[in-house]
Order: sequence, then structure tokens, then C-alpha cells
Amino acid sequence: MHDTKAMLSKVPAVTLGFWIIKILATTLGETGGDSITMTWLGETTSEATGYGYLIGTGLVLVPFAALVVAQIVAKRFHASLYWVTIVASTMLGTTLADYADRSLGIGYTGGSTLLLACVLASLAAWYFTEGTVQVETVSRPRVEVFYWVTITFSQTLGTALGDWMADDSGLGYLGAAGVFLAALAIVAALYFWTGISRVALFWAAFILTRPLGATVGDFLDKPLEHGGLGLSRPIASLVLTVAIVALVLLLPQRAGEHPQATRQA
Repeated sequence: MHDTKAMLSKVPAVTLGFWIIKILATTLGETGGDSITMTWLGETTSEATGYGYLIGTGLVLVPFAALVVAQIVAKRFHASLYWVTIVASTMLGTTLADYADRSLGIGYTGGSTLLLACVLASLAAWYFTEGTVQVETVSRPRVEVFYWVTITFSQTLGTALGDWMADDSGLGYLGAAGVFLAALAIVAALYFWTGISRVALFWAAFILTRPLGATVGDFLDKPLEHGGLGLSRPIASLVLTVAIVALVLLLPQRAGEHPQATRQA
């Protein structure tokens, strides 16, 4: 007989509810990150000197690091802890991407290229170390480190991609959101009707949900003259937080099953 708890992942099972909450979390990451760097620290300071983005990144990095440590120390999956950590990672991705793209002058294209390379490098290191990048195997500290490093890079990449698509392509926030939504629909179709690697499709979808959330978040809180709705960033963040909490409480939340559990059952 095997230990069932040892065979459970410390991340949630990938269900429809998982993706709904993930998209809302990425949207909250955008409005929440902007609330810190642009509303609370001041938009003029952020864009003119870069201090707002830099300080905002530091303010988010500390609790995010503490949450990741709590995730690793935890003996089993905790839905609330996991989703708070995901939200923190999306906020960090927002402030970090904005700092790199705008304050350091790397630009959206350069930032997106660099961050894509970081995501691929993280996945490659994970694969060559563990032999798989399946999220269901996230049950040991070393694998969890790979997981959260990859998550952080992917969240930051998503912010840069969203800004690049919305601003540089001329599509605007809604147009860019439509592009990413269509890309997610294609990934879903490939999942249901082809034999393409489920692991590869998961990571493609995981990365694409971030720019979708980023563009939707920007649409909600950016000024009317810039193509947004001009809503209050803190209020939009509060509404999204309430929605996420409600869904986490109402939708079934269970740990993903480690592949080894199925083989040993």
C-alpha cells in the first residue's frame, strides 16, 4: 500500500474551474500591480524616474517570496495559499515587466523575447533535472522551486506580451484580448481533437492566460483616452478579489494526482 498523501500534488487539479480562476487571478495581478505602481506610488514618478516600478516590484517581491516558502513548507495542497501565491506572482509579473519594459528601456519586443527565453530555459532545466515538467509532479521542494520560477517568468512574459500586442500592434486592449482568447481556443481545440502533448498544451495555455488577463485588466483601469474604461484600479482589484474568493470557496478544489499514484494503485 502506498501513501496517498505522498502521491498528491501541491497544486490544484487542472479543471475548468482552475482556468476560470487563473484568468481572474491574472486580471487581478494587472489591476493590483498597477494600483501599487501607478495609483499609490504615483504614475508620474513611475514613468518619469522608474522608482515607482522599482519600489512596487520590491513591495510585491517580499510577500511573494514568503508565500512561495510557505507553499514549499506546507505538507499538502492548500487552495487558499496556492491562489494567493498565484495572485502575488501575477502582480510581481506586472511590476517587473513594467520596470524592465519602461524604466530600463528594453521595450515590449525586447522584454518579451528575453522573458520567453527565460521561460524556455526554466522548463528545460526542470525537464533535464526531473525528466518531466508535468505540474502533477509538483510535490517535492526541488520540483516546487522549478514550478514557481517558471510561473514567475511566465507571468512576467505574459505582461510584456499583453502590452506589446495592445500598444505596438495597434489592436488596443480589447483587440489584443480577442487575439489571446482565440489562441486559447485553438489550444483547447488541439487538446480535445489531437494527440499533441498535454504537458506542452498546458504550458501554452498557462502562458496565454496571463496576457489575456493583462489586456483585460488594462482595459478596465486605463484612462478613456487611452482606450480603457477608466475604472478605479483599487476598486476593480477589490471586485476581482471578491470574485476569486467566491469561486475558490464554491468550486471544488482538490490536489492534482501525482502520475505515480495511478501506476501504483
